[in-house]
Amino acid sequence: MVVCVCNAIKENQVRDAVRKGASCPRSAYETLGRRPRCGQCLPFARSIIDEESVGA
Repeated sequence: MVVCVCNAIKENQVRDAVRKGASCPRSAYETLGRRPRCGQCLPFARSIIDEESVGA
């Protein structure tokens, strides 16, 4: 599923970034070499990060 349309970031990429140590949407995007643009995706990215962190 697409998380960020502006950057074409998919859910599995956000989850992978969390596994590499990202703890918030901005650090996850930074891990992917990108940064948030419009910000509409940040709540969804945060929920994925929270979900992945609980499962760790």
